[in-house]
Amino acid sequence: MCDDPRCMHALPSTASTRAALSRRTLLGVGAAVAGGFGSFAATGVAPAAAQAAAARPNAIGPDAALKRLVDGNARYVANAMENRDFSAGRVARASAQYPIAGLVSCADSRVAPEYAFDQGPGELFVVRLAGNFVDDHGLASLEYGVAVLGLPLIMVLGHSGCGAVDATVKAVKDRTVLPGHLPLLIDAIRPAVEAAEKTKAANPLDAAIAENVRYNVRRLVEAKPIVAEAVAGGKVKVVGAVYDIATGKVAMV
Repeated sequence: MCDDPRCMHALPSTASTRAALSRRTLLGVGAAVAGGFGSFAATGVAPAAAQAAAARPNAIGPDAALKRLVDGNARYVANAMENRDFSAGRVARASAQYPIAGLVSCADSRVAPEYAFDQGPGELFVVRLAGNFVDDHGLASLEYGVAVLGLPLIMVLGHSGCGAVDATVKAVKDRTVLPGHLPLLIDAIRPAVEAAEKTKAANPLDAAIAENVRYNVRRLVEAKPIVAEAVAGGKVKVVGAVYDIATGKVAMV
């Protein structure tokens, strides 16, 4: 699932990383992160959070973070998950969060990123919206994740049989107008559907789902100033993937 050889470097397990942190360290770094947003809002950076970055459990490279997700999904598919005790680390998490990845995920109830990647509470910073697209509000959340929480990785995660993408495919084809606020979803996904149509794929829905992921990856890579600059500096990587609901497998696209 990860073709980059750097993704294969061994990493300490999440459990051992948490165990290595003392209660005092967690409280100190948590205070820095908590106070970081005020500095970020005023100056565009978070000095206190930056000073504490080396002590964070999520102070890892983008490829290392991606490897944790890839390995976690393999455990999930094999039904060999490590994260089963969700009370572990609850007290320490009350003071701070150290997510290793941000996810743009669909709101579909069958998609549960923490399970799909076998990650515990506090390890994924998830923005969920039907059709897993990036709007201004979601982008602002991810900017916070990058600038304040130190996310090294962002993944746009589509999924098989996406109803929002399917509705957009049909709306574009039949030129139908849906009720309520649903046209907002259609407008957001339409560019990807129209791009997929040009490929004349055998399965238009699968093609549109994958193209919707790629479209939103590009949007994030180009999202100035925060995400784009972090990507250009090698601090953050943005990747795309599709989750297969029937098998549980995540494939990079």
